[in-house]
Amino acid sequence: MKIKEKMGFSGAGKVKTMKIAIILGTRPEIIKMSPIIRQCEKQGIDYYILHTGQHYSYEMDKIFFEQLKLPQAKYNLDVGSGKHGEQTGKMLVAIEEILIKDRPDIVLVQGDTNTVLAGALAASKLQIKIGHVEAGLRSFDCTMPEETNRIIADHISDYLFAPTETSRKYLLNEGIPNEKIFVTGNTVVDAAYQNLEISKNGVDILKELGLKEKEYFAATAHRAENVDNTERLGRILSGFSQIYKEFGLPIIFPAHPRTVKMIKEFGFEIPEGTRLIEPLGYLEFLQIESGARMILTDSGGVQEESCILKVPCVTLRDNTERPETVDVGANIVAESGENIIECTKKMLESNLEWENPYGEGNAAELTLQNTVTGYGIEFRKIKNSEQIQYWR
Repeated sequence: MKIKEKMGFSGAGKVKTMKIAIILGTRPEIIKMSPIIRQCEKQGIDYYILHTGQHYSYEMDKIFFEQLKLPQAKYNLDVGSGKHGEQTGKMLVAIEEILIKDRPDIVLVQGDTNTVLAGALAASKLQIKIGHVEAGLRSFDCTMPEETNRIIADHISDYLFAPTETSRKYLLNEGIPNEKIFVTGNTVVDAAYQNLEISKNGVDILKELGLKEKEYFAATAHRAENVDNTERLGRILSGFSQIYKEFGLPIIFPAHPRTVKMIKEFGFEIPEGTRLIEPLGYLEFLQIESGARMILTDSGGVQEESCILKVPCVTLRDNTERPETVDVGANIVAESGENIIECTKKMLESNLEWENPYGEGNAAELTLQNTVTGYGIEFRKIKNSEQIQYWR
């Protein structure tokens, strides 16, 4: 049933409704949009999912939707990989056709991918309202294509859902009107709590890998500036070697296919103590994150998740668009990868008492509340017991 509001002019009996298009194309987007999709289901909002296939084809992602207990996408574009312009152009053409056909009232996009850029541009040119989930993130590094995507999306959006006050400040500094900005927290908190609960009903990946909680490190590396650069990749692997020699704990490294390819091309050996394993599903990796003594990563989402799960993090990059994690003491940036061991030692001294800067796990509710009330429709409050029952 659609959310409805009686408009209040006598005898007309007119009902105001709205339709939301949720555009996503990568697994991190699916993860962070999953709480919003669940909230749409609860609220009875008329919505649909458009999957661009930026990282994987929709056929490959179907299992991902099933594992997270999400409804299937209505549209899938299967654009596949390609150069930035080529990929974004394909998505822009196809998304525009769908939006003309279905004409939603608002398009929701999340993050900083080419899917976000294409979805926001298509909606903007069709005069469809845009809501940008996770607005206001800034690395201040314009060599990163993600920085361009997020800046453009922010400046053409009508609703900017900033995860923190820091993000809000960045948006205001760029001249975006305050009335467009809503500090909601980050849906990654909702997703981590909800999906970790779901994961407990599946495989016990720690048992399967013979691991005990807090007796291993977890690592990821996939960014081109790291894995396509022989010096940087070499420093990361050297850092892993030093960590094992110092602490004697294995480093569990679910490696991206491109990372494995570049390790071989550069002629590197896998360091002693580093367990290179196949990429894990999201639910399995969430268990790995939760049980790790510490995490080493170049992923923005993993920085957030480690902070939420109270696991110290070392970021294998020169900068981060998640400065809040550093500010609260949950994360440290190992610039150029040259001081990984020193950063690891420092983070292991952390008392884990930091405050989660990304909210209390109600970001999806706040996001949709501001969306539908901004459109002039009443938002239905849902009891916690109803939410918990749905999550499980």
